[in-house]
Order: sequence, then C-alpha cells, then structure tokens
Amino acid sequence: MGYASCMTPPAPDAAILTRDLRKHYGEVRAVDGVDLEIARGECFGLLGHNGAGKSTTIRMLTCRTDPTSGGGSVLGHDVVSDRPSIRPRINLVGDRQNLHPRLTGRATLRFWADLYGTDASRVDELLLLVGLDPDLSRPMKDYSTGMRQRVIIARSLINAPEVLFLDEPTRGLDPASSRTLRGIVHDLVEQGTTVFLTTHDMAEADELCDRIAFMSEGRIVALGTPRALRLDHAGDRVEADVTLADGSEHRVRLDRADDRARLEAWSVSGDLRTVHTREPTLADVFVAVAGRPLDAGAVT
Repeated sequence: MGYASCMTPPAPDAAILTRDLRKHYGEVRAVDGVDLEIARGECFGLLGHNGAGKSTTIRMLTCRTDPTSGGGSVLGHDVVSDRPSIRPRINLVGDRQNLHPRLTGRATLRFWADLYGTDASRVDELLLLVGLDPDLSRPMKDYSTGMRQRVIIARSLINAPEVLFLDEPTRGLDPASSRTLRGIVHDLVEQGTTVFLTTHDMAEADELCDRIAFMSEGRIVALGTPRALRLDHAGDRVEADVTLADGSEHRVRLDRADDRARLEAWSVSGDLRTVHTREPTLADVFVAVAGRPLDAGAVT
C-alpha cells in the first residue's frame, strides 16, 4: 500500500501530529496505527521493548522513511510531501554513532556548521556545553564511546533545532555524562525546544518527560503524564515499606486488615522506625500494560 496522507490540520501549538500512522514490512507491522499530538516545548517520551516500533516511528517523523499509510506532520508540515520545510528545523541523535574516525570532534562540528550555514563560534559553544575541550585534537577513533556520544549530541544542536529527536541518547554514557545530557535536555525544553525521546531508562523518562507513551508491538498501549500513569494503575492496592527498630524491613498492604493490624502493633510497641508509602513505578505500569518487563528482550 502506498502512502496517502490522512492528516487533519494540527492544533496551533502542535509540534508533532500523527493520525493512524503505520509502517509495515511485508507481514511485519512495525508501527500499527499510532495517534499522537505533541505540543511545542514539550518533552515527550516513547518507551517500549527493542523492536516495539519506537525507532521506526522516529524514522518516519524525521523524513527518513515513508509511512505505509496514515499521516504525520512536524511543525505543521507533512512528513512526506513537505520534507524540505521540516529538515532544517529538526535534528536527531540516532541509534548509530556515524562519525568519521579520522576527524576530531571540533572538525566534525565545523563540517556540520558549514552545512547548516551556522557561525563557527557555535562549535566552541557546543563543545563546552557537552563537556568537551574546544581544543580537543585527537581523531574520533581515539575517543571513548561516551566522548563520541557527546560529539553526536553537540552535532544535533548545531542548527538550534525546534524539534530534537533523541533515540536512546544515553546509551553508552557513564553516569556523569548521562546526568550532563539530562541537564542539557531540561534546559532545551525550558527554552522552548520540543524533545521527542526514546529510552529504556524509566528513571530518565520519569525525570525528563512531561508525558510518556508506552509502545508494544507497534501500538500505543498507554499514554499520560508519568504521575497519572502511576496513579491510574495503582487501583485499590496501597503498599508501604516499613523499617523496624531491629533494622528489619517489611512491605505491608494497607488495604488488608491483617497488615494494618501488624502496622498498628509495631507502632504501639515502639518497634516502628520508618514508614514509606509506595506507589507503582513506571516499570510496574509498563509490565501491567505490555505484559512483560522492559528489558525482557526484543519483539520480533
């Protein structure tokens, strides 16, 4: 089936809009009817197993592959028929570190600055932003994985994109580098950049994202703010983690009479040291809606 746009006009503040977006490879339905509306200046997270359709969705929204059917727009422009209006205004940190091994980080960014017609001063600014020395002169083949990823992140910002797509951006980064990246993303969103993020890191998504969609086998199976998703799946089950004076730890169900009685007895006896109520984590929610943990392997 060839591509036929079925787009309705996007909302005035929509940075990204999809309607029944699909991408099929023969019998494989990589993306199978996705409806999204992402506001300008929003950090939106798309989470799912390997093979769930996240990267394919990004490839369609960044004009690198055509939808099989349905439609999509970025910044009000159709992702197939109006690609020249989209490409200069977006950028991507993809799932491959496609860097020339003999170029330095600075030379790499100067090359991309020339392509975008960006002032060369932007290069030094971005190298400082991602924590790389502007005078770094070693070739890329001598960089660590984390250093190469920082160059890729800097490269993605060279054109000051209005929409930035981040496909597993902290993969291969050490904790300090990951923290630096999260700070950069937070600042970009504060400045009005729309960020579309895929990640396997639930804590990262919880920290950064205004809204999250869970994707499984090409479909969106849950969508909302991180807190709303957790509360929606809490149900009537209320748990608490309890620490007693002897250092032992217990988890109790406050919706059960016997556990409430245990908690009261510990309190009366003076054995109770701490009580922390526990709501579902995003990982718990994902298991509930997708049927298995996020790290349980690829979907074929």
